[in-house]
Amino acid sequence: MTFVYAKCSSLDRLELCNNLYYLAANMELPWVVGGDFNVVLHEEEKIGGLLVYLPEIEDFAFCINSSGLFDTGYKGSPFTLWNERSDVECIFKRLDRILANQPFQTLFPNIEVEHLIRTGSDHAPLLMSCTEEAMKSTKTFKFLNFWTTHHSFTEVVRQNWIANFVGDPFLMFKQKLKRVKTALSHWSKLIFGDIFKQLAIREDIVRVKEMLFEENPTIENRAVLQKA
Repeated sequence: MTFVYAKCSSLDRLELCNNLYYLAANMELPWVVGGDFNVVLHEEEKIGGLLVYLPEIEDFAFCINSSGLFDTGYKGSPFTLWNERSDVECIFKRLDRILANQPFQTLFPNIEVEHLIRTGSDHAPLLMSCTEEAMKSTKTFKFLNFWTTHHSFTEVVRQNWIANFVGDPFLMFKQKLKRVKTALSHWSKLIFGDIFKQLAIREDIVRVKEMLFEENPTIENRAVLQKA
């Protein structure tokens, strides 16, 4: 396991990338690298402040790829850093992450990283759980009422419902439902994007503003909370 606390400057982080690269060159064991990398990997991993500097993202992505590492993903809030400010000065970033190489992922195919609630720090702690056997889970279908307000919703349902299946009427009904659910899932991502990720972002923002309100219930903070 390698623990990271990266420099804020992109030039200073070059030394970290070089060290990871040289470690990876002779790494045959399962390997986990985690901590505060002080840089985001995608533009959507930051809200507020200055625009993301794309060359920094490209350098970080190259560092990860050349070291044979993979982002393990996460659940919970999309961000691990809040600068503890409000309004136009409020900044959220995903600076903390856990990376793993292929031997580690082969040994532990079921890796789960959770962004915990920030307490006592502007960074969220990360909790990693892993098991030797992958857990089988069925992704449930959730129908969202606002879909029906989009002009193309009815046509998507119609096109996938009129498909002809030969066989038992109840089996045909089941197949039609399955086809419509699959079509709506793809259609929703295309039209609205990752809705549940967007919801998690807004929940995190509201949680922070509620915290500010509780600490300082001024008229200004009440107005900010109402806007959220």
